Amino acid sequence: MTETVPCRAALISAPASGQGKTTVTAALARYFSDRGERVTVFKTGPDFLDPMMLALASRAPVYQLDLFMGGEAHCRSLLYEAALRSDLILIEGVMGLFDGAPSSADLAARLGIAVIAVIDASAMAGTFAAMVHGLATYRSDIIFAGAIANRVGSARHTDMLGTPLLGYLPRTAEIALPERHLGLVPPGEVAAVEDKLAQAALLLGQSLRCEMPLAHFARGTQADKPRPLLQGQRIAIARDAAFSFLYAANLDLLEAMGAGCVFFSPLSDDTIPDCDALYLPGGYPELHLGPLANNTAMKSAIKSHHASGKPILAECGGLLYLLDSLAGRDGAAAAMVGLLSGRARMQPRLAALALQSVALPEGTLRGHTFHHSAAEISETPMASGLCPNGSATSERVYRKGRLTASYIHFYFPSNPEAAAALFLP
Repeated sequence: MTETVPCRAALISAPASGQGKTTVTAALARYFSDRGERVTVFKTGPDFLDPMMLALASRAPVYQLDLFMGGEAHCRSLLYEAALRSDLILIEGVMGLFDGAPSSADLAARLGIAVIAVIDASAMAGTFAAMVHGLATYRSDIIFAGAIANRVGSARHTDMLGTPLLGYLPRTAEIALPERHLGLVPPGEVAAVEDKLAQAALLLGQSLRCEMPLAHFARGTQADKPRPLLQGQRIAIARDAAFSFLYAANLDLLEAMGAGCVFFSPLSDDTIPDCDALYLPGGYPELHLGPLANNTAMKSAIKSHHASGKPILAECGGLLYLLDSLAGRDGAAAAMVGLLSGRARMQPRLAALALQSVALPEGTLRGHTFHHSAAEISETPMASGLCPNGSATSERVYRKGRLTASYIHFYFPSNPEAAAALFLP
């Protein structure tokens, strides 16, 4: 008989993006956390910005649950471990409930987790009830717990929605989370962000009319403890306002394989820490062109690291930083590190959004791409990614000495040994 652990849990989804999933998930996390409950929050699909806000709201790290990037066994393992230490598990979905392959609905059905739908009610009355009915009945393998109305105008407005609610949030700027071209503004840049979370938790808590559903999480097949492939290796990781897109699972895996991780800032530091390998993740280099261009000491240090034959992994924003130049939307270019021959410029629209799988000499790694820049790179690519759900997006991977660079954000648990090899001499 399979061992299971009971824990209250819900997947917070919606009929589409922009309905307020993150605001509601954050409000629930803060509300139950303030009641003294141990809350663990996950994010469905590839994302860096929502987890930052959810981690602040829940006061705990937020990890990804993705059936493609990590696989079902990995997701089950994460949930089982969370159930052992938590009173409540919240999972924020991605896009609409049935959007994408795999979708949030696929995850909920596969793992037996009830769905709560967040619906923007600001321009609706009775049609709200029809939307709830459709979400609840579209697939018979979904456990549908009910709906939370977002951006309601008044108590009278909630009565006009025509269906019982689990709760609601009013339409008010006091709890609105600002956005920009890649999604939410990171919480460190949001004025009075703690006040927003506290107010959202208070308002939603006042209207909640249910307890979170109970789920049972099976131990499943536990992954073997990763081999200490990086024992004794010291990895310097860029982490500041320009480079902040880091999966918590990636950092955990590097340390579990024996690596010592140290952090530095390409914006403000004048050199990299003493290290065996360098990791330049994604972020917002385009918002910090002046400081990055003017920090010539840091650029020289990175070039010296590369010239010494030490490994570098650069993802998305890290790739842009290593080009000859990067231009903002106004066309004004700034000189970057110059390790890769090429230039890039920010675009007015999204340039790529897709899951990716890429076969490298070290092994196949999975991840995703999401960027608003277009790059012209004269280097010869060593490999190209493939999208599992039919998108034509195929991001190139460049290898120059021990430098590996791509627009792809890699999810290291998809292949720990391949990930480790990128950081080895």
